[in-house]
Amino acid sequence: MRNTSNDVIVVGGGAAGMMAAGFAASRGLSVTVLEKTEHTCRKLGITGKGRCNLTNNTENRLVIANIPQNGKFLYSALSRFSPRDVMAFFESRGVPVKTERGNRVFPVSDRAADIVSALRHFCAAGGVRVVHEKALEICVEEGAVLGVRTPDGIFTAPSVILSTGGLSYPATGSDGDGYTMASKLGHSIIEPRASLVPLEARGDICQRMQGFSLRNVGVRVINSAGRTVYEDFGELLFTHFGISGPTVLSASAHMRDFDTDSYKFLIDLKPALDERKLDERLLRDFEKYKNRDFANALTDLAGRSMIPVLVELSGIPPETKVNSITREQRRGLLELFKNFPVEISGPRPIEEAIITSGGVDVREVDPRTMESKLVRGLYFAGEILDMDAYTGGFNLQIAWSTAHAAAMNVK
Repeated sequence: MRNTSNDVIVVGGGAAGMMAAGFAASRGLSVTVLEKTEHTCRKLGITGKGRCNLTNNTENRLVIANIPQNGKFLYSALSRFSPRDVMAFFESRGVPVKTERGNRVFPVSDRAADIVSALRHFCAAGGVRVVHEKALEICVEEGAVLGVRTPDGIFTAPSVILSTGGLSYPATGSDGDGYTMASKLGHSIIEPRASLVPLEARGDICQRMQGFSLRNVGVRVINSAGRTVYEDFGELLFTHFGISGPTVLSASAHMRDFDTDSYKFLIDLKPALDERKLDERLLRDFEKYKNRDFANALTDLAGRSMIPVLVELSGIPPETKVNSITREQRRGLLELFKNFPVEISGPRPIEEAIITSGGVDVREVDPRTMESKLVRGLYFAGEILDMDAYTGGFNLQIAWSTAHAAAMNVK
């Protein structure tokens, strides 16, 4: 057993934890990071398909607008560590960045490993010690932090930054243990659920098209009242369980009421054609294939995996000769191309989500300092907080800003 004294203990060596540790050390504080896995920043290293969309090059007000869950809580921290500050931080550490579609920011190298390396060097330069041990509990006496207990002993410190992440990607170390530690100290935990996650579909339509991807399609999500809750343009993938891909992950963040509501995906397979032009295109193809069976007349308009499904959903018997298809039937087919329906049954398990929605109730945390309002010397950073955003680099911006706020205010 050992008793090790520090100024600050950071529990969790992910994006937020390492950023917090580095900034705390830059203030001359002695800092130890407790990371239970073998490597720090494991989740960061795989984010953005290994490219790392590290922030969004936009104004602070638009960052907050892209954080539907408690976005205003970030206002103070964001004003002191904005997207421009994040970009400058990494560039000053030898990682040039670039801005792509949707103001998404990536390292020029397209390597998340370069972001991870910059954070590790930042911490090392400040003398941060990384210890690969599991934090069991935060020790508190008379309402103030004393340190952190691990299987090997007590790490004492007057300040602890809890940055253990959520429940997504548990293989990277995010298994919810931070919620347990915070709850034991009296903090309320908003029930965690999946966000930015693939979606399961009713029926077998998606399964029949498993592996088939669509590019440059329009998507629209409507709820049970017929109200549009999300619209986008881009890519999606049909899977054995439903749908996935960039547009689907983004849409899932807007589908928050599966317990009380239902949702339908409507896919515009031909967004470049309005209804009149699409009808003209159908007429041309029908003339070209006028003597064929309907089931064999869509090869110029749809992928092979999708044709049998389109034929079935159209209600037109597959053996119908194209030259006998009625105007009403053609109109129904046109509607199907513009609004291909996928009935959503729910999200995939939280373990498959990119981020977790829910966590420590932000009403119990000071938004200026990230210090607990219940326990002196306890701070929070990153995904453990009840904040989550849409895709585009906004979730990592939450991590950077809250980490910076906590690190600059630990005593």
